[in-house]
Amino acid sequence: MRRTRGFTLIELLVAISVMALLALMSWRGLDGMARAQAQNRERGDAVLTLQTALAQWGADLDATVALSQTRAMDWNGRVLRLTRRSTDGGTPRVYVVAWTLRTDAATGTHWRRWQSPGFTTRAEWQQAWDRASAWAEDGSNEARGAEVDLMPADGWQIYYFRNDSWSPAVSAEALGTNTPLPDGVRLVLSLPPGPALAGLLTRDWVRPSVTVPKT
Repeated sequence: MRRTRGFTLIELLVAISVMALLALMSWRGLDGMARAQAQNRERGDAVLTLQTALAQWGADLDATVALSQTRAMDWNGRVLRLTRRSTDGGTPRVYVVAWTLRTDAATGTHWRRWQSPGFTTRAEWQQAWDRASAWAEDGSNEARGAEVDLMPADGWQIYYFRNDSWSPAVSAEALGTNTPLPDGVRLVLSLPPGPALAGLLTRDWVRPSVTVPKT
């Protein structure tokens, strides 16, 4: 009777080596796909965060209101404070909103937004206005409850559009208390290097009452 012939040891070793090589190549391919998906997801999240932050920035500026014996907008080189109306027609209130760049030892330098509770009197406005300034300086616990940590940033600059030209923003004292809102506000945000977004970002806002857009 014919004896049944099996695989030799060398043939088995060759087959196992080929299978191991194919498995290694497959693992590297899957690892590369996973890394690419993670990078795309991280970039997508960063873009969505940036779009949300800029949308809120524009909404705050659109809702800025000039009330009697108050300041509608003030920039002191560190924080931009705004007096804005509520967009909820059922609760006609006013808020103080502040935007700043602040560094914490734990999280680094981040672009942040703060909003006061709604108020209806000038005394409440003054208290919220002062609290916004204190929050920008030291992040006091008293005001931290209304803070939103938006995104990492290395720096930012604010420009006003007045008299048909852009110029660095100045404080309300320098402009005068009766000076109207600027026709436009330019935000220049410096994003740190990273896997998602990096570089300078410029966003121009035009006051809604201005009929001719400024560029």
